[in-house]
Amino acid sequence: MTTLVADTRNVFQREMSLVLRDPFSMIFSLVQPLVFLGLFGPLLAGSVNPAAINGASPLQWFLPGVIVMICLFGTSTTGSNLLYEIMMGSYERVLAAPLHRSSILIGKALKELAPLVVQAALVTLVAIPFGFQLYPVHVLAGLLLLGVFGVGLGAFSNALAIASRKREWMFWAVQQTLLFPLLILSGMMLPLETGPQWSQALRKFNPLTYIVDAERALFSGTFNDPAIGWAVLAAVLTCAAGLWVGVKQVARSTT
Repeated sequence: MTTLVADTRNVFQREMSLVLRDPFSMIFSLVQPLVFLGLFGPLLAGSVNPAAINGASPLQWFLPGVIVMICLFGTSTTGSNLLYEIMMGSYERVLAAPLHRSSILIGKALKELAPLVVQAALVTLVAIPFGFQLYPVHVLAGLLLLGVFGVGLGAFSNALAIASRKREWMFWAVQQTLLFPLLILSGMMLPLETGPQWSQALRKFNPLTYIVDAERALFSGTFNDPAIGWAVLAAVLTCAAGLWVGVKQVARSTT
């Protein structure tokens, strides 16, 4: 376990050093959630019946969805960076280092999650003057839950990148095909409670649904919502499955 933690820290530091060399991308990543909040927030407030969002204020309901979306886009595309490393030959150098295979996947996923904390803090602080109620402990718990889920999702993304390394276009085809149905059917951007029955039925089989519901409960200041328990289970299972698949793909790519 000590070796895994140390190796993960080394991979994370290497990945973050590459990010810090490109400050423009970091600045853009901070502006992006503000754009979503500014564009979708007023539309939601004027077009959604409060009963459809369980009587919550539109901002209190919408902000957690924005943060989950940031996590989803960030970790699901981490495999694209790995594809670039494979094409440039740097991935082979990483494999040659005496690193635990899981640490490569965890470190790369954590690199995508690190800006999430800054983005979440920025968006939350901007939203407070407009009526958003801040519950710091609950928000931190929500970010921890997203971290576990994001590691698994990032591992899946890296596994897909390794599997499609000889056909790079396949990565984006599969990623886009899976990403948007998961996003829409989770009720992340719009409530599905008043939607068609088939969408509500499919929603129950979407693990992202439970993450979104739990984040909304946590950002509303409660730990008693049953959705949180289901979200913890979904996050842990996603993390475990993603790391298992990812390690298998890493091992297969070295044989």
